[in-house]
Amino acid sequence: MKKHRLVTAMALVMAVTTSASSMADTGKPTIVLVHGAFAGSDSWNGVIKVLAKDGYTVIAAANPLRSLKGDAESVTDLLKGVSSPVVLVGHSYGGPVISEAAYGQANVKALVYVSAFAPQAGESAVALTGKFPGATLGPTLAKPVELAGGGKDLYIQQDKFHDQFAADVPEAQARLMAATQRPVTEGALNEAASEPAWKTIPSWWIYGDKDKNIPPQAMKFMAERAQSRQTVVVKGASHVVMVSHPQAVAKIIESAATAP
Repeated sequence: MKKHRLVTAMALVMAVTTSASSMADTGKPTIVLVHGAFAGSDSWNGVIKVLAKDGYTVIAAANPLRSLKGDAESVTDLLKGVSSPVVLVGHSYGGPVISEAAYGQANVKALVYVSAFAPQAGESAVALTGKFPGATLGPTLAKPVELAGGGKDLYIQQDKFHDQFAADVPEAQARLMAATQRPVTEGALNEAASEPAWKTIPSWWIYGDKDKNIPPQAMKFMAERAQSRQTVVVKGASHVVMVSHPQAVAKIIESAATAP
């Protein structure tokens, strides 16, 4: 089983590397999407369909969800293989990852935060969650999985996933998302960020006003702190606004892509 997973992972890395290095020059920036905790690259499928139809090359990066520094390094390695300008997009915990990954990368022209964290140096995702009231993730987490090498993996209880994470997604789809959710380590969510790229790279924001994972007030605070070029609040949207409102998310990504 371990061997199979290793071979599969290597194949994915090779596929992404080949895609990144052999892209045709479309005259448009490449869109790199980074998923967050309890989700996977397929959470971007609806957004990818819109962007691809509009002529954009898209890479949905595989976020390891192991440690902030390590996850960011994996995305930075991917960015270095893309020759065109890049719009880097992060959902949830993917926000801190893109903030770290883009730092010092000259080809990243814009950052887009989708229901995401954008920590200042020294802040963690957990600390930002507690900065404002409204987050209800904690009680919905399953018993942590103890890892052989130390640390703990976190999952959302499947019977609580729909209401907590994806309330505006059809129930049948939310059940599939719950079963296939990717765990994040407790350490990654508590790891302090280093100097963020949003201080030097312009940012765009979109989130839902019914988000239960990250308080909407916290995202408003972070967007204003980052001097967001444009902030869209989707009424009634849950934490997975890119799943429930792919057109709106694609639209703001394209706004970032076409900005001077």
